[in-house]
Amino acid sequence: MSFIESKKKRPGSFRHIWPNLGRYRIWTLAAAIFGGLEVMLEVLIPMLMSVIVDGGLYREQDFMLRELFPEALIANRDRFVLTVGIIMVIVACCSMACGILSARCSAVASQGFAKNLRANLLGKIQDFSFANTDHFTTSSLITRATTDVNTVRNTMQQFLRTLIRSPFMVLMATVMAFTISPHLAVIFLISIPFLAGVLAILMKIGQPRFRKMLQKMDSMNRAVQENLISSRVVKAYVRGDYESERFRGTAEDLRQATLSSSRLFTLTGPIQMSILWGCTIVLLLLGGREIIFRTTGLLTGELVSLVSYTTQAVNALTMLTWLIMALSRAHASLVRINEVLDETVDITDGPSDAVVEDGSVDFEDVCFSYSGDPDKLALRHITVHINSGETIGIIGGTGEGKSTLVNLIPRFYDTLSGTVRVGGRDVRDYTLEHLRDGVSMVLQNGALFSGTIAQNLRWGNANATQEQLREACAIACADEFIDRFPDGYETVLEQNAANLSGGQKQRLRIARAIVKQPKILILDDSTSAVDMATDEHIRRALKTAMPGSTKIIIAQRIASILSCDRIIVLHEGELSDVGTHAELMERSQIYRDVYDSQMREEGEQHGQS
Repeated sequence: MSFIESKKKRPGSFRHIWPNLGRYRIWTLAAAIFGGLEVMLEVLIPMLMSVIVDGGLYREQDFMLRELFPEALIANRDRFVLTVGIIMVIVACCSMACGILSARCSAVASQGFAKNLRANLLGKIQDFSFANTDHFTTSSLITRATTDVNTVRNTMQQFLRTLIRSPFMVLMATVMAFTISPHLAVIFLISIPFLAGVLAILMKIGQPRFRKMLQKMDSMNRAVQENLISSRVVKAYVRGDYESERFRGTAEDLRQATLSSSRLFTLTGPIQMSILWGCTIVLLLLGGREIIFRTTGLLTGELVSLVSYTTQAVNALTMLTWLIMALSRAHASLVRINEVLDETVDITDGPSDAVVEDGSVDFEDVCFSYSGDPDKLALRHITVHINSGETIGIIGGTGEGKSTLVNLIPRFYDTLSGTVRVGGRDVRDYTLEHLRDGVSMVLQNGALFSGTIAQNLRWGNANATQEQLREACAIACADEFIDRFPDGYETVLEQNAANLSGGQKQRLRIARAIVKQPKILILDDSTSAVDMATDEHIRRALKTAMPGSTKIIIAQRIASILSCDRIIVLHEGELSDVGTHAELMERSQIYRDVYDSQMREEGEQHGQS
């Protein structure tokens, strides 16, 4: 399923929540149970207040018995008020304890859910092919795994506290109010349709605003990410003011989008207070009139409790309104999370558990398109056989398909048509782990991670000995600068290896690939930042140290591939020619032109020096 199709389907259901709760489901259930107990106990309090008022403070018989038994009456009334008051305090404390436990359980459940969701998101992203990753920007994936997950987590915590509490409170308060005075209880029920209508309008307006806010957050994160990663370029071109202005623009867009969505939340407060005080005033007016003129049997304490139940019901409805508004925002985040979780991974494990036995590679009538459109091919009908242990050079202009071709070997992408074989077996028959264990690929701009040099080198082989690390670094000419560091192989690399030069980074990446001892080693323009002498040393050392491994070298400098067993010439995504340097000089006009141009430039540079 493509990203566009995913966007159209808008997978906004909550189906990913329950599986991601995992072992925290018991905490979710406990939060609901304690929340229900809290409401039941809280609803008893207004009833006890009514008992105190009508049964202890304003009993009608008190007026008749006051003169006959004044002391006994006062003592009996005080004892009654004290007893009921103690019961009320106990009920309130129990209700508070249940509320605390419900809040604790909901916090644990929501935090555990967020942890599981982030882990599953990262796991899904790790399973993505390059084509899947191309559907999302890096900044968008970061926002989805952080801000969007936090939004869903916060809403879930509110949800666990409010979903049981609010409807249960409305139901219980309504039942208790109708037991006191059915005709007066109808008054606050009138507010329910009004709140429902307002809620529907706010949700309809809020959904697109929340989506827009999250898109603006993606843009701001992208600006921050680019600025930090490219900070040296920004300083070199003295574009700090421009980048600051660009960031201020994205931050202002986010501010405006956030304010636009937040205004909806500010409306619920005035609406709540209007309904609450309106209901209270009407109840006091009508209920007070009934008590004064004794038109019904309504007592003073019952009116007090009726007002309390009205307050509880309206507050619960308002909390439910806030929750649904929060769900509206969380739904926008959940849609974006679901787009990642529902993305169909187009490259999956093959049926065989076979490992790569040798480094032979076959391309059989291979066509490839990044868009999947056969009319927009990046590679056209490539057929070539590479023997195990052979050193192959690949040359061609920018955008001719050199990197695309080698990316098909470890299945970073799959062919549109045709077959790629490694070790005589279709790459789609291997598991991804076994296939990629047999292949090492060094990119021109590959990543080094925060940590020590030794930790980075052991990415190629977690169990590599110190001697193996030294041997790999000697082949890649990385030992000469590592030994100059005071901490040697335990030198800590900064983020993005900012404390190394471009050439040092490339040599470390080559050493990391060598530590893996792969059947196939791919160098994708990975010596562009080193000098010619170092480049030559690395190629000679690779030929001696890894004689059984197939080496595929992509280079812009033709001098880097002159000594290869064969050279592949690509032109406009097609295989122009294959042969040795001497053969290509005789029959390939494209290769000859590149060679003559580079040799002439090199001669001019030597002449100027």
